[in-house]
Amino acid sequence: MPAAAPLLLPLAIWWWPPVLLLLWPPSSLTFGQSLRSGDSLSSSPQISTLLHESRLNHLLLDPSSGNLYVGAINALYHLSPDLQLLSWGKTGPKLDSPDCLPPIDHTECTPAKETDNTNKLLLLEEGGGTRSLIVCGTVLQGICEKRSLRNVSEVLYQTPNPVDTQYVAANDPRVSTVGVIVEHKGVRLMLVGRGYTSKGPGGIPPITTRRLAPHHSAPAFSHEELGKLVVGSYSEYNNQFVKALQYKEHIYFLFSRRDVWGKREYRTYVSRLCTGDPSFYSYVEVPLDCEGGYNLAQAAALDTHRGDPVLFVAMAAGQASTPTPTSRSALCLYSMNELDKALQNAQLLCYTEEGKGSKNHEEAYIEYEVSSKCLKLSKESVTQYPCGGEHTPSPIASAVPLRATPAVTRVSQVTAVAVTTEAGHTIALLGDKSGQLHKVFLHADGAGALYDSVEVDGQSPVNADLLLDSTGHNIYVLTERKVTRLPLAQCERHLDCQSCLSIKDPYCGWCSLEGRCTRKLECARHMQSHHWLWSYGHDQQCVTMQNLDPVIQSREEQTQVSFTVLQLPTLSEDEALSCAFGTLPAQPAVVMENRITCQSPLPELLPPSPRGTDHVTVRMALMFGEVTISHTNITFYDCKAVGRLNATSPCMACVSSVWPCHWCAGDELCTHNHTCPQQHMIFNSRQEQGEPRGPDACPCVWALESSSLIPVGFFTELSLQGKNLDIFEDEEVYECVVVIEGQELLLPAILDKSSETGSRVFKCAAHKFGYTVKQLEYLAPVYLKRGTQRIDSAPHLRLKLYNCSIGQSDCSQCHAVSEEYGCVWCGSETPGCVFNQSCSNTALDTCPPPLITEVQPLTGPLEGGILLTILGSNLGQRYQDIQAGVTVAGVACRPLPEAYLISTQIVCELQRTKKLAFGPVVVTVGNSEPGQSLQIFTYQDPYLTRISPDQGPMAGGTRITVYGSQLLTGRGTDLQAFVGSQPCHIQDGRNDTELVCRTSHSNQSAKVSVRVLFGRAERTLPNVWFHYREDPVITDATPADSFYGGGRNITVTGKNLDVVQQPMMSIFFEMPENLLVRKRRYSHVTARNVLPNSTMATNKSLCVSSSSEQMTCKSPQVPKNSRVVRVWFEMDNVHVDFESIKGTAFTYKPDPVLYHLNREDRDVPIRFKSGGVLAVEGKGLTQAMSKEEVKAWLGDKKCEVKTLDDTHLYCEPPIEQPLSEDHEDLPSLRVVMGKLEFNLGKVQYDSGNHSTMPLEAQVGLAAGAAVVVLIVLVIILMYRRKSKQALRDYKKVLVQLETLEINVGDQCRKEFTDLMTEMMDLSSDVGGPCIPFLDYRMYAERIFFPGQRGAPLSQNLDLPDSRRQTVEQGLGQLNNLLNNRLFLTRFIHTLEEQQNFSQRDRGYVASLLTMALHDKLEYFTDVMKTLLGDLVQQYVAKNPKLMLRRTETVVEKMLTNWMSICLYSFLKEVAGEPLYMLYRAIKYQVDKGPVDAVTGKAKRTLNDSHLLREDIDYCSMTLTVLVKSGMEVQPCPVKVLDTDTITQVKDKILDQIYKGAPFSQRPSADSLDLEWRSGQAGHLTLSDDDVTAIVQGHWKRLNTLQHYKVPDGATVALIPRSQSSGVLGINQIYQTGEKTPMLEGGEEEGLRLWHLVKSSEEPEIPKHRKSSMRERERAKAIPEIYLTRLLSMKGTLQKFVDDVFVAILSTKRPPPIAVRFFFDFLDDMAEKHGIDDPETVHIWKTNSLPLRFWVNILKNPQFVFDVQVTDSVDAVLSVIAQTFIDSCTTSEHKVGRDSPVNKLLYAREIPRYKQLVERYYSDIHSAASGCYQEMNSMLTELSGSFASEMNSLVALHELYKYINKYYDQIIMALEEDAAGQKMQLAYRLQQVAALVENKVTDL
Repeated sequence: MPAAAPLLLPLAIWWWPPVLLLLWPPSSLTFGQSLRSGDSLSSSPQISTLLHESRLNHLLLDPSSGNLYVGAINALYHLSPDLQLLSWGKTGPKLDSPDCLPPIDHTECTPAKETDNTNKLLLLEEGGGTRSLIVCGTVLQGICEKRSLRNVSEVLYQTPNPVDTQYVAANDPRVSTVGVIVEHKGVRLMLVGRGYTSKGPGGIPPITTRRLAPHHSAPAFSHEELGKLVVGSYSEYNNQFVKALQYKEHIYFLFSRRDVWGKREYRTYVSRLCTGDPSFYSYVEVPLDCEGGYNLAQAAALDTHRGDPVLFVAMAAGQASTPTPTSRSALCLYSMNELDKALQNAQLLCYTEEGKGSKNHEEAYIEYEVSSKCLKLSKESVTQYPCGGEHTPSPIASAVPLRATPAVTRVSQVTAVAVTTEAGHTIALLGDKSGQLHKVFLHADGAGALYDSVEVDGQSPVNADLLLDSTGHNIYVLTERKVTRLPLAQCERHLDCQSCLSIKDPYCGWCSLEGRCTRKLECARHMQSHHWLWSYGHDQQCVTMQNLDPVIQSREEQTQVSFTVLQLPTLSEDEALSCAFGTLPAQPAVVMENRITCQSPLPELLPPSPRGTDHVTVRMALMFGEVTISHTNITFYDCKAVGRLNATSPCMACVSSVWPCHWCAGDELCTHNHTCPQQHMIFNSRQEQGEPRGPDACPCVWALESSSLIPVGFFTELSLQGKNLDIFEDEEVYECVVVIEGQELLLPAILDKSSETGSRVFKCAAHKFGYTVKQLEYLAPVYLKRGTQRIDSAPHLRLKLYNCSIGQSDCSQCHAVSEEYGCVWCGSETPGCVFNQSCSNTALDTCPPPLITEVQPLTGPLEGGILLTILGSNLGQRYQDIQAGVTVAGVACRPLPEAYLISTQIVCELQRTKKLAFGPVVVTVGNSEPGQSLQIFTYQDPYLTRISPDQGPMAGGTRITVYGSQLLTGRGTDLQAFVGSQPCHIQDGRNDTELVCRTSHSNQSAKVSVRVLFGRAERTLPNVWFHYREDPVITDATPADSFYGGGRNITVTGKNLDVVQQPMMSIFFEMPENLLVRKRRYSHVTARNVLPNSTMATNKSLCVSSSSEQMTCKSPQVPKNSRVVRVWFEMDNVHVDFESIKGTAFTYKPDPVLYHLNREDRDVPIRFKSGGVLAVEGKGLTQAMSKEEVKAWLGDKKCEVKTLDDTHLYCEPPIEQPLSEDHEDLPSLRVVMGKLEFNLGKVQYDSGNHSTMPLEAQVGLAAGAAVVVLIVLVIILMYRRKSKQALRDYKKVLVQLETLEINVGDQCRKEFTDLMTEMMDLSSDVGGPCIPFLDYRMYAERIFFPGQRGAPLSQNLDLPDSRRQTVEQGLGQLNNLLNNRLFLTRFIHTLEEQQNFSQRDRGYVASLLTMALHDKLEYFTDVMKTLLGDLVQQYVAKNPKLMLRRTETVVEKMLTNWMSICLYSFLKEVAGEPLYMLYRAIKYQVDKGPVDAVTGKAKRTLNDSHLLREDIDYCSMTLTVLVKSGMEVQPCPVKVLDTDTITQVKDKILDQIYKGAPFSQRPSADSLDLEWRSGQAGHLTLSDDDVTAIVQGHWKRLNTLQHYKVPDGATVALIPRSQSSGVLGINQIYQTGEKTPMLEGGEEEGLRLWHLVKSSEEPEIPKHRKSSMRERERAKAIPEIYLTRLLSMKGTLQKFVDDVFVAILSTKRPPPIAVRFFFDFLDDMAEKHGIDDPETVHIWKTNSLPLRFWVNILKNPQFVFDVQVTDSVDAVLSVIAQTFIDSCTTSEHKVGRDSPVNKLLYAREIPRYKQLVERYYSDIHSAASGCYQEMNSMLTELSGSFASEMNSLVALHELYKYINKYYDQIIMALEEDAAGQKMQLAYRLQQVAALVENKVTDL
């Protein structure tokens, strides 16, 4: 099964936090979100997969499938081309140390620790019929492994015990490793370059050759007997490898290192090797130079440029003679031809010229400090030995570098390079350190032009593995946390030619006649001129329309429009162009070469001009069919609108217009024509000809002859000056129009002509003007009317009306008004500011003294420095009047000019004084009398006394209260507080004795002073400090859930939690009513998004710190069904998200429901008998609450909660009835769960007297009772003695019960601690190969043929040689027949119809068919589905719920086998480990206590029928076992019990010695003797039964260590049992790996064996008590006390049981494909047959998977593992399996007093397990179906993987036996079938019979 997993989900405890695969989100993908759009790959948008918590190292593309493989730290990922996660595998962390050699043993390698495995090599092995993934990491000295390409979690090859020649990759994550796979003479080799590491084994060469498959004695990945680069000094030649690649017949390595031969500077080299050079004789290297100081290679790619192969190298400038790159980078191009020439030249010089060049300079030399030198061989040496030989020098290095000029430079460090070509042009893609991808177009001369940059990941650099997909349309970019697929170009996003060409994308060009931006080959006529326009082409501009004639046109006429088109695409003769104006239909265009003419639209068809404008601009497009080739704008103007839009001066507007408009004065018309209906045309000012023209020729009123200032309330005459009015010859009536507040005021006007100047003056009638708005001035437009015609007026022509009384409230303000207004302060009875002619009294020249109305503030510090605001009237007319005239309490106060308001406000700065003072504020204006305030100002001396609290976190946010006196000194804005140098922000609500401020952030913890500034006055607390403490840190918070009602106690642990005074727990949530709307309207928005209009709210609750390490918070309350967005802890300015603490979010659960005590009648109290418990029913009680948190009160007394489960609460009230809390007669039961409180009704205690009775009856009853009492007293006296004894026994039992009840919890905790300690030791052995999984063959045999010895899987075809070939031929034909669906179904149905075809036969035939068809599982599945369809049809007619309940048909057993095949990998990868841990835990626990060897009963068990109900005295002891290891004998401690039989001791010794080994590979206990060794010669062989055995009556007891008195610490040894041994052991019968029955035989001479208890007899009773039947019953009952042992065992194993159930039913990982597939099939069957009862489908699913497969596995772990299951372990597994069965049923799990103990044990857990099952079914049902293709792929893979394990010939032969047995019936059934007759099935079967057994047929 592919290990698929969703990306936004946690996958494993070791590394995956809650996630997401964001095919993103990431999602979260984080786990993730995939985005897709468009129809082709070229238009695919950017998508990415976010892989949390795994740093990604390498990216590999499989070209055949397009899938991606990602190497990361501790993990491998397998992604589809669209970045869906297909599988993933774990590679670390592993126990390792670079100083130790693998395998790692902690006892031998003390520095070893869990070490991250960083992927160093990720290569694809192809060819030879095998394809695999080569993976090498840093752990275990860099060894490699092979993994499956289909499922990267599947390891195909792994080195179990690597040798030093297999150490491949660098063991340091910082050191580079590169590799390339080549094939030479049919052998696949891997060449590896790795840097030098200081730790680990030395002597690993920088470059080695390694085989990918074992060869003779050399293992895979070894460089034994293969070529390697010999180096003299490894540390000196520390090559930092960048790339390894193959080109033609050579391998090239690119690396950088220090130039040892030259100047010892770091530089880049390329080395070359022949592919077929096993000895590295051909090794040559040459340095690379990139001009500009770029000396360190960072990445490289091999591709072509202008058709030639080129090596593209990203280089960086090194930092000052170090290998550290700087941010300066460049891309340099090196021709491979030039590179090969340089390498060949170095080789030639070193072969033939001793390395000397033409100038006798050394140009080639021997590198790497090896004992070789350049020679002077013959000139033919290079051609004869191009790859060198034993006699040629090597390794050769060139001293002459290959130089290149940078194609492009960057200021950010380039980390990756990829190259591609498009239509012969080269594009380089560069990734950099800042996470950007840059696209560079490389010109023919090698120069590069950057045309686009995309941010891929702003938080990490781009990895060097930059890969193009198989289509060449997209590029995969790898960063530290995600893989991103980017399109190389998205031409279709550009919708017009200009944007298409302006992006300068070499992929994109404009396809003119198609009207779209495309790649060149996507444009149909790209070969023709001007059809595909390219940014870098000769015609670098779009098709454009130029020389438009006319450009503007009157909308009142229709004309011809012509224009020129540049780069017009060529058309055929039958193709034509057209013009389209706006949205109007296109019109034919006349084309004359490149000049095109079109007809403009009719005036009535043009769109109207937009409101407020005088023209409309219409898009004019040149069309080819429906495609717009080019377009421009043409403007249609409207002269009439020009005049309309300017009502004040239409003539001026018309003749000044940008349009060629003229004014007809007589007609008041603006027109484009050059003539008027009447005379007097005034031409446009832009027209060169025609008079008069321009706005100066327009008749108009252009100025006011009188003043524009007009006081209101006085008759005033206006005079207007006009000009150009001579054109009006007739006399008309003139009127002046003044517009005041929207109303037109008409005043008759008289024309006064000046004969001298010719000017016109209009005298308007006098008028008393006024306005209502409250302002000093009002501007009123004025114009002239001639009759009904408005004469133009100048735009600035306005009357300025003014009112002196408005805004001048006092004398000073009035005098401050400008003199031209003539305003005076009139001193009448009601003084005011008026126009001078309106003052009937004397105007006052001198103003009254100042009047002060308000002063703020009224206090200030002695140091002054604060601003004082003085409000009043007559406070001066200008600033100079009061500049030196303000005093405050006798101290001068300096006014501020910028804040002075005439007469009403003075702001002055308070000056310093030496003593406390108080007094009024005095203002003196000039020589007037001073004004004095009634308010008194006081100089104060504020004082600080203390602060609270005196500490807070460095993050700030602490609310400090500062106490003192006179703290209200000055204004609030003058007040500042500081804690140290940091501001403390003052909060509202201060008073004279205290203020509150909030601290700021501090960079360090320190003790600082607190000071407060009152303006300039500073006050500091003497000897008082505030302590900045380390910020609080939260390490844990539990629990992680709450009810919506809140109030749950959340215990928070951490550090420095007491630093904060008011910590809070806060929650941010979305209100439920808004959530419903959002769900309906915005269902596509992810859960983490918050809509802008959402109703969001925050609730908080206070926390209480109990110490610096712990505090308690109440969970805040939220409305029901709210969506919680964020939960955090708020500690001043320290905010800690809950999710960041534990990796899981805080969740809110629905509030619990508690039902009323009396649900039938709430008003009636329930009756309660004292001493019992109150039972309350409910729902969802334990979803977010534990028993200890629930409080219950009955009245005023507590009701102690004893038990709480999901549906019940039990509490024990007081013995006596409590009082009511609300003064009622009866108390009420009140239950509190956090903030939730439930009043559940009244409770009435039973008093024993519930009915009324007549007095006579009572007297009679009393008399009768007296008699009865006397009789009872006599009886009591008779039995007093015995009763006292019974009471003592009873009390003893009670004490024993109480003690047991108290100790059970402690015992569980102790046992669990011991078990976890043991299991932690075990866990180091568990995982992967250390779990003793059965191989597939054994697994299949035990599943297919359970309990059968000699199953067909283990047999061979037993035939004489003479018959073998014929029979095998017949069986082959039978196999062909079985592959016929009709034959197979008829065959099965016929067998099932036979009465003597037993149920065992059905299962056997089904398994034989499974074997025979194992290589065709897809076909097998189809047949199974067909047969199941028939089975459904049968049961639908009867009772569908009974289907699949038992295995009564062949197809049901086929289904069991099918599930077993499909879930084998799930068992190994997921469920196997927790199941094995459960088995080991059970075995460990059972073996810790006594186990009866005869009955199989154990002290530690879950099964009450296997419970040892006796108190056995035993003690644990440790034996020292001598174990022979090679020639040495080593002691091994083994824990046993003194009550163990000798066989039990031997088993425990074998368990310890062979710990982790498969059971089948260890010796049997019966084959060994246990020998006790004491001293030099004391050897005693111990046995279960010998002559020393104790015999009592007819019982013989098995010998134990106690019997032999073996002491603690004794030395023993296991020795082979001799053949002549006279010791008779007890017979033990078991099959390897199967359940082991307890001792069976041993009965001799009429004796019965026993060990701890005697079977089939009651417990022995003391003789002196045998006479009493009551005592006998009590003796039987007392052992029930030991049932508490079941609880102890259950509590200890609970975690392991939970782990198994969760592994099987987890919804956090995708369920197995087979389960999804089969459940979909069942859903389809239900839908097909109209079954809508969900319970029926639930039963089908339960019967097909949990009960058919998982229960079988749970009860029989030996089906999966090579282990031994004893009866004691089997008894425990049976209870767990039964619990699993109960959890899968739909019926309600009710338990009562009479329920079996096994069901009572898990009564509380089963509802939780039921929820797991229901969620599992629901999630599979709700998941998207369509896994059929995936299922078929998996079945195909399984068919090929395990078919060889199946003995198909034997299976066919066994099947034939059934054909032979029912031969006639089968032949008849086939002949009766019409389709079978056509296929001649009966005839073909007869042929088979003739071949297999010479059966005489009718052939």
